Amino acid sequence: MKRSVYLIYTRFARKRTRRVGVMEKNCDFLVVGGGIVGLAITNELLLRGCSNIIVLEKEEGLGAHSSGRNSGVLHAGIYYTPDSLKARYCIEGNRMMRDFCRENGVAISECGKAIVADSEEKLEGLQALQQRAQRNGVESYLIDEKELAEVEPHAATFEKAIYSPATSVFDPMGVLEALCSKIKKTGKARVLFDTVFIEQKKNRVALTSAGEIGYGKLINAAGLHADVIARQFGVGLRYRAIPFMGSYSELTKKSTYLVRGNIYPVPDPRMPFLGVHFTRSTSGRVFIGPTAVPVLGRESYGFLEDLGLESFRFLYRNASMFVSDSGFRANALSEVKKYLGSHFYSEARKLVPGLLPRHLVSSAKTGIRSQLVDWKEKKLVMDYVVCREENTVHVLNAISPAFTSSMSFAKYVADILLEEEAR
Repeated sequence: MKRSVYLIYTRFARKRTRRVGVMEKNCDFLVVGGGIVGLAITNELLLRGCSNIIVLEKEEGLGAHSSGRNSGVLHAGIYYTPDSLKARYCIEGNRMMRDFCRENGVAISECGKAIVADSEEKLEGLQALQQRAQRNGVESYLIDEKELAEVEPHAATFEKAIYSPATSVFDPMGVLEALCSKIKKTGKARVLFDTVFIEQKKNRVALTSAGEIGYGKLINAAGLHADVIARQFGVGLRYRAIPFMGSYSELTKKSTYLVRGNIYPVPDPRMPFLGVHFTRSTSGRVFIGPTAVPVLGRESYGFLEDLGLESFRFLYRNASMFVSDSGFRANALSEVKKYLGSHFYSEARKLVPGLLPRHLVSSAKTGIRSQLVDWKEKKLVMDYVVCREENTVHVLNAISPAFTSSMSFAKYVADILLEEEAR
C-alpha cells in the first residue's frame, strides 16, 4: 500500500502499531518531519545545548519528498517582500548553507543567476525586482545585453537583465545526508525512519507507528502534511493546502553548453512561482522547469497517483480559487498549456533563443509544493507561517526558499520554542 495519503496512511499505521506492540519512548523534544527544516531545527537545538531529541521521518530514507526533489538552487533573496520571513532568513541562510557545503564536502557550484525580461512589458517588472533586491540587501546588478552575454552567452533579454552572483546550485541529498549524520553522531538525537506521527494524545504523548512517545516539546516540520498535524492541535485552522506538481525537461548532454548557471524569467508577482527556468546542476545536467499545476494529492507525482477521499477536497479548493483569484486562474491556465510540448518549448526559448526542439528530452524529475491558502481571504499565502500553541511549534508553508533559509530560519524557530525557558 502506498503511504502517500497521510490520512489513509495513519489508519494503516494504527494497525501496524497494534501488530508490532507498543514501544514506549520519551524525549525532551519531538521533531515531526526529517526533511531539511526538521533536521536544521534539530541541529540548531543541539548547538544550543539541548539533548534527548527524537526526529520522526515517515519514509524509509531521506529526501523522499520536497527536500530531495527541489531544484537544488540556493536563492539569494531577490524575490521576497521586505520584512517577510523569507526575506529575513534567505540571505543568511544562503551563506550558512554555502559554508556547510564547503565544510562537509557537499557539491556546490557558485555559478550565479541571470534574470531576463523577454519583452518591453516585462522590463518594468525587472526593474521593480531589482529595487526589491536592493531593499532586501541582496547583492545584485542591473546589466545590459552585452554584459549578459559575458555571463550567459546564449541567453537573451530586452535591454536589461539582473545578475545575482550569490545564487548557487548544490546537492540537496548531500546536504540532508551530511546534516543527518552530524545529528546522529552527537548521540543526543535519534532519527526514527519509517515512523509516522498518527495522532496527539493527552499529557504530551504522541501516538506513532512505533508506539507512544512522550515529549516535553513538539516541533511540527512535516512539510506536505504539516497543516494536517497542526489541526490536531487547533492550529492553522484558517489555512488550507493545495498541492502543486512541478515537472521538468532536460537538455541533452550535447546541448548543455547553452547554459552556464541559472537563467530565470521575470516572475508573475501575483504568484509564488518563479516560472520555467534553466538550472545547471552540480553534475552538469541542465534542467528546464518546473511547471506548477494543481494536483489532487499531496504526493501526486503522477496525475493518477495518491488519489483518495482528500482528492475531492483538493478539487473543490482548486475550483474555488480558480473562480475567486485572478492570479490563480491565470497561472492555472498558463501552466496547463505547458503540458503541450510546443508551449513549454516556446516559454523556454524566450530565455534561450538558440534552443531547438531536439535539444530537449523529458525528465523523470518531479516535485510537489504544498501551498497554503488563506481560506478566509481566498488568497495564496506567500510567506512561511509559524504558529505556537503551548508547548508546540508548527512550521507551515515551508515552500521555496525553505531549503536555502533552513539553517537561519531554524534559529528563529528555536528562539520561539525556547522562549519560556529563557525567562
